[in-house]
Amino acid sequence: MEDEQIVALYWQRDEAAIPETENKYGRFCFSIADRILLSSEDAAECVNDTYLAAWNAIPPHRPEKLSAFLGKITRRLALKKRRDRSAEKRGGGSVDVSLDELEACIPSGQTVDESVDLTVLTEILNDFLAALPEEERRVFLRRYWYFDSVDEIAARFGFGKSKVKMTLKRTRDKLRARLQKEDVWI
Repeated sequence: MEDEQIVALYWQRDEAAIPETENKYGRFCFSIADRILLSSEDAAECVNDTYLAAWNAIPPHRPEKLSAFLGKITRRLALKKRRDRSAEKRGGGSVDVSLDELEACIPSGQTVDESVDLTVLTEILNDFLAALPEEERRVFLRRYWYFDSVDEIAARFGFGKSKVKMTLKRTRDKLRARLQKEDVWI
């Protein structure tokens, strides 16, 4: 079923929207949640929460790209769940490493959320990503949105690990410079 048809089911409040969403995007959402949570049980719960959040958000929101809409919800819910259970300290996977790398762009000791208004930061990041060459943007997003490991990124793009690491470092440096230029440097 096409995305427009699935969104129409949500707008009609037709419960068939949920299984259609699951059929088309269930594995996609699960992979995002599982990579962040490192637990298939928690990831499955997060995906179910994604469907509920989508049901509650559509309408009034009509997403232009359903996959991005669902991915964003899943990622947000998974990161929240991860923060909520952080007291358990379940190991340091690539998510923790990725977030630590990005936190280094704002060396104030504060988190990104505390450093700048989220709306302003979102606009700056969107502009920054749009200005990157496609290959660099894709590598950056695979690491910091999908939380792929360096090895996974290298395999996906046919690069050596050193090229991936250098690309990520240079992109983080560009991001740091951009944040300084925009006075988002604390």
